[in-house]
Amino acid sequence: MAACIFCKIIKGDIPSFKLFESERVFAFLDIQPLAQGHALVIPKYHGAKLLDIPDEQLAEVMPVAKRIAKAVGAENYNILQNNGRLAHQIVDHVHFHVIPKPNEKDGLGIGWPAQETDMEKLKEYFKEVKAKM
Repeated sequence: MAACIFCKIIKGDIPSFKLFESERVFAFLDIQPLAQGHALVIPKYHGAKLLDIPDEQLAEVMPVAKRIAKAVGAENYNILQNNGRLAHQIVDHVHFHVIPKPNEKDGLGIGWPAQETDMEKLKEYFKEVKAKM
């Protein structure tokens, strides 16, 4: 995609602090980090959401994220991937954040608004989802 900022970074049209590159994956430091070592791991295949990316283009992403977490010395960290504006996705190219969490202040801060569960509704939902897999 000609207008995609991440595609431009992959092509070298926009400079980056490249950490890793292979045939299918590109990883670089985030320029607006939540903590030192905050990196992005992206498939070179362009797709806005995870479901847009063929499985073989994703196969190397998690191993690279793992290598980066180890290389930056992150004992505690988040791996984050958002899909769509309501899920806080800003750049329309699939990307995985590796965000070190060195202390309470730095890194990703999140809430987890858990809801009460109706077990019968959950069982029915499970059957529907399982049938689609």
